[in-house]
Amino acid sequence: MGKSMLAKEETQTRLVTEIKIIPAWAWILACVAFVAAQWFFNIAVVRHPEPHPIPAWGRPLLGLLAGILGGCYLLLIGYINRDAKRRDMSPTLWTILAIVVPNALGIILYFLLRLPLQSVCPHCGHVAQAGFSFCPHCRYKLGPSCPQCQRSVGVNDIYCPSCGTQLRNPTGPVSSPPTPIPS
Repeated sequence: MGKSMLAKEETQTRLVTEIKIIPAWAWILACVAFVAAQWFFNIAVVRHPEPHPIPAWGRPLLGLLAGILGGCYLLLIGYINRDAKRRDMSPTLWTILAIVVPNALGIILYFLLRLPLQSVCPHCGHVAQAGFSFCPHCRYKLGPSCPQCQRSVGVNDIYCPSCGTQLRNPTGPVSSPPTPIPS
C-alpha cells in the first residue's frame, strides 16, 4: 500500500469521525430544510407566479441549491455545538454566535478561534492538550517524541520532521544516489 493511500485512508477516517459528532437533531433539521426548499421552489412558486416567473428548468435547480446550502448550514451549526463541547468551550455561546453573526462569519470565527482538542492522560487522568509529548501533571509520556529535540513525531516517521534525527531504521532498502553512466 502506497503512502498516498495511507494518507487518503487517514483523511477519510478522520472525516468520518468528525461527521459522526454531528447530532441527530441537526441531521433532522437539515432534512427538513432540504424538503422545505424543494416544496417552496417546486410547488409554492408554481401556485403563485411572480411578475417574472422562474423558468420550469430553474425551479428544481434552485430547490436543490437552496436545500443543500440550508442543510449544510444547519449541519455546521450542529457540528459547532458538539465540537465546542469537545474542546471545553461554551457550546451555547458558539452556537448562538454562529447563528446570529451574518454571512457565515460566526462559523468562520469559530473555526479560526477554536481551541485544540484535549486528551486525557492514561496514567493520572488529567487533561493535556493535543500535541503534548508528556503529561504536564505526572510527566507520563503521552506519545512518540524525538529523542533529540523532544518534539512530537508520528508513529510511522523514520526521521524527525523538526530536526531530522533518525528515529528508527528504514524498513525498506535504502536507495543510493544515482551513479553516473560512463560515456
